[in-house]
Amino acid sequence: MTVVVPAGHVHVDAVAALLEEVDKFYGENEIEPLDVRIRQINEALFGDPPLAYAVLAWNEDVLVGLATYSFLWPAVGLTRSLYLKELYVTEAARTRGVGRLLMNRLVEVAVAHSCSRIEWTTDRNNTGAQRFYEGLGAAQNGHKIFYRIEGHSLGPQSAS
Repeated sequence: MTVVVPAGHVHVDAVAALLEEVDKFYGENEIEPLDVRIRQINEALFGDPPLAYAVLAWNEDVLVGLATYSFLWPAVGLTRSLYLKELYVTEAARTRGVGRLLMNRLVEVAVAHSCSRIEWTTDRNNTGAQRFYEGLGAAQNGHKIFYRIEGHSLGPQSAS
């Protein structure tokens, strides 16, 4: 039986291992050393204030999925939204309802925090994720365009 629980300090090693799998899924070849990943997870999830939150799907004592999220404000009017940053289910646990359990928990979290919506993105070539989200009844929002600044571009920008 799979259970979904909030991430706790005792889960950091398992989360670090799963996030290495996530990085490999997205094609990363250079993975940070374990001690660096553990420090980053602790800072992000358990810092003061936390930068993000996570719920974990466990099948017995095996971590089979996670969803990481943050809150954004403002959303509709002055409400907040829950932003799903990452939903990942191990390959062995896919098509077994784990993703749906994680999404159901996020709905519970959003309602408990008076969010007006849950939002997320997925890569255009991740058709499996798109089929999963459509199966949940979620529709693509064609009104938004996603932008990103990263790497060296994060430095000071000159005024033009």
